[in-house]
Amino acid sequence: MGSDGKIFTLAELSQHNTSKDCWLTIDGKVYDVTKFLDDHPGGDEVLLSATGKDATDDFNDVGHSGSAREMMNEFYVGEMDTSTIPLKQRYTPPNQPHYNQDKTSEFIIKLLQFLVPLAILGLAFGLRFYTKAT
Repeated sequence: MGSDGKIFTLAELSQHNTSKDCWLTIDGKVYDVTKFLDDHPGGDEVLLSATGKDATDDFNDVGHSGSAREMMNEFYVGEMDTSTIPLKQRYTPPNQPHYNQDKTSEFIIKLLQFLVPLAILGLAFGLRFYTKAT
């Protein structure tokens, strides 16, 4: 395919997601990497997993060489309509229950869990001793 400057949407790009027809978008450009799948040093699974989305971050995270970037020119098929790529959403953690930083109430509860059974045991021994003496 030549570089006719065609503009592709994400929906069009997503249709090319098999080992017989694999397209990627990197830095706003669309590449047909079908012929390169067998030769890719990371394996074809890496390329296939990057289809249907903006693969720019995946590509840049690996740290490809200058020669790899030059090689991309022979696979270029057009430009990406970036307005069709959904914006990345920031992760917002779910609301957590309020953490009690006041350890005093926690300490009192543990102390009572120890003292109440001890008081009951002391009362039982006291009653036993008192009732036996009379």
